[in-house]
Order: sequence, then C-alpha cells, then structure tokens
Amino acid sequence: MAELLAACVVHALLPDAGAQGVTAIDKRAVDGAVKVRKLGLYADVQASRKYHGGPEQALYVYAQEDAEYWQNELGRELPAGWFGENLRVSGLDISGARVGERWQIGPTVLVEVTSPRTPCATFARWVGGADARGWVKRFAEARRTGLYLRVVKQGSIVAGDDITVIHSPADAPTITDVFVGAPGATATPATVAAFV
Repeated sequence: MAELLAACVVHALLPDAGAQGVTAIDKRAVDGAVKVRKLGLYADVQASRKYHGGPEQALYVYAQEDAEYWQNELGRELPAGWFGENLRVSGLDISGARVGERWQIGPTVLVEVTSPRTPCATFARWVGGADARGWVKRFAEARRTGLYLRVVKQGSIVAGDDITVIHSPADAPTITDVFVGAPGATATPATVAAFV
C-alpha cells in the first residue's frame, strides 16, 4: 500500500550563491494536516519560480525507497524534506510513474504526474561537502529524480494518508523516459493533457 510519510514545507530561506541569492530547498515535515492548494502546500514557497513551482510543478515528490538508496550511498540519514521535496512517500515506483497518472492522496486531494525533477547547482550546494562535487551528474545517473505533480483537486493531507493510483495511461512515457529523453517522451502541459 502506498502511503504519504510526510508533507514538507520550507523551514527557512537560506543564503545561496546562485542568481537568486537565497534558496527554499530547506524543507521540513509538518506536524498535522496541511492544505494543498493549486500552487502547492500552504506555507511553502519557492525562491525562484523560473525553474520551480507553478501549476505544473506544484508539488515535488520523493520516494522513501530512493532516499534509502542515497542514505546508503552518502552514509548519512536523509530525513523527509532533505531532497527539497514537499511529499515523502513510500510504496510507489516514482521513476516508473507515467505522465498523466493520477493519484488520490487521503480523502480529498487529487494530483497528476507532470515531469521529473532536473537536479541543479543549488541542490549540489545544499548537499555540501565532498558529496557536492559531481552531485548533479551522480544524481542524474542514478535516475532517482523524484517527480512533480499538478493539483487537480485541492484539500488537506496528513502523514499516514493512503495514496491510490486511480488512473495510469498505459501509452504515456514514464518519468524516467522523460528524464533521459527517450524518443517521443516529453512532459509539457499539452503532453500531460493528451494522456488524461
């Protein structure tokens, strides 16, 4: 059974060497229920909406199974939110999810898979230390990118909520297909609309 392990929002805006000067990658788990809006979780923020956020990237999801892979690789604990994710989930094949796939989270929220995350220099700086060197390439090569969701139906979620895949278009590309640029595998709003 798939489950929401944590909903995470920005803990603090941190100084960053990138063009924005700050980053909102420091996400932490919320205690209790949190509202899901069209542009993401209530009380969350993105420092740069050019590459993060908006309706097609309202929520970033990372799987516990993939986090455990990186915990073994990096030799440290990676709590919910460490990847900058809004939702830490378990029991879902995130990399194999299909563009246009729809999930019910808890009793009220409906979301739709739109695209993979593309790792960036901000993420590498967040990782820090010796692990930061070559991090973007390493993260990309592992093909454990996580994915973005569009909010179809707003509501509230809480850690422990069940997640049910209610529709998965068999002919749509997977998140990994889109990430690696497989022929015909793109994830634009028009592409997503074609598979729902």
